[in-house]
Amino acid sequence: MKVCIAEKPSVAREIADILGAKSRRDGYFEGNGYQVTWTFGHLCTLKEPHDYTSRWKWWDLRTLPMLPRKFGIKLIDDEGVKKQFNTIEKLVNEADEVINCGDAGQEGEVIQRWVLTKAKCQKPIKRLWISSLTEEAIKEGFEKLYNGTDFDLLYAAGSARAIGDWLLGLNATRLYTLKYGQNKQVLSIGRVQTPTLALVVQRQLEIDNFKPEPYWELKTTYRETVFSATSGRFSVKEEAEKKLEEIKGHDLFITSVETKKGTEQPQKLFDLTSLQVESNRKFGLSADETLRVIQSLYEKKVTTYPRVDTTFLPNDIYQRCPVS
Repeated sequence: MKVCIAEKPSVAREIADILGAKSRRDGYFEGNGYQVTWTFGHLCTLKEPHDYTSRWKWWDLRTLPMLPRKFGIKLIDDEGVKKQFNTIEKLVNEADEVINCGDAGQEGEVIQRWVLTKAKCQKPIKRLWISSLTEEAIKEGFEKLYNGTDFDLLYAAGSARAIGDWLLGLNATRLYTLKYGQNKQVLSIGRVQTPTLALVVQRQLEIDNFKPEPYWELKTTYRETVFSATSGRFSVKEEAEKKLEEIKGHDLFITSVETKKGTEQPQKLFDLTSLQVESNRKFGLSADETLRVIQSLYEKKVTTYPRVDTTFLPNDIYQRCPVS
């Protein structure tokens, strides 16, 4: 039996329909030699400080920095998560082969690998790598499955990022809270949130401290066209008036007219960040709202996988694009 693990129930349903796994079981689909199950996104997370030692349960400057010798993972404390994990663990341990059908990205790889690690999977692992949920894309993906080990470096990169977030976030949050938090106020520090907050604060300070200064420019209108003097801007009105007196008595001559043929390149495809910026500018949507919408569209097969930072189509999808 081959066990496929998707990242969401809706994706598992699409895969199961195409593979012929039509029978619905408790937590998975089955049929045609396949069992198709799913996670709910993250089922596992890195262990908390108190999971390593009781000394780290209490916030104390003397215990910082917290540096585990080896990082471990654990199930998220939720009954639904535990039930689904037990289903996955049972299927994996009874399988002949496991197919990782997680989302095609760093986060998707980490989510699935943590679950397989927690389940102590010792079976051969294949990787389904697709950026679209169309029937054609899924069928082609299963025709050319990759070895799971081909994505070991991607998994390592994702794990390293998660560990980096843990080390910085938990240690720095405790440090700043204990040293500077007043009335037990938690000062949350994070790899992304803190630099982002610093940028917002810096920009706000620039706005608050901005002092407008008047300036003068020399312009004239001829045949409904505005021409500007090459002298540029003047911060002192008297200097602008002096320059005006110098050129006021001279005629305006158009010595040449140059026409240039320009080309405008087609707009690049959106990556997630640029889409979130544009959605906020045009529609006032938050980053989370935009992500929810584009993820829903992906699951409805009308967009490619959204959680990537590239503005180019994968080769397999590009080849199927019509040429006009």
